[in-house]
Amino acid sequence: MRTIETTARVGDDRTLVLQLPSDVSPGEHRVVVMIEELPIPAVKPEPLRFSGYDVELIDPDFKFRREDLYGDDGR
Repeated sequence: MRTIETTARVGDDRTLVLQLPSDVSPGEHRVVVMIEELPIPAVKPEPLRFSGYDVELIDPDFKFRREDLYGDDGR
């Protein structure tokens, strides 16, 4: 026996669709479904916030052209 724990969405028509891992063989299987009483609350993730960091080029005349960054062999 194997336990797979995942989160699933129940549609308005009360259908449940699961995508199983590829190592589960096709055919009939005994499946146990456990539904928690309360749905999982929707959590909106906070946007990432980065502190400002003032940067300058080492040489203001330097250009980021491919010819300047790579050698003759393209690397």
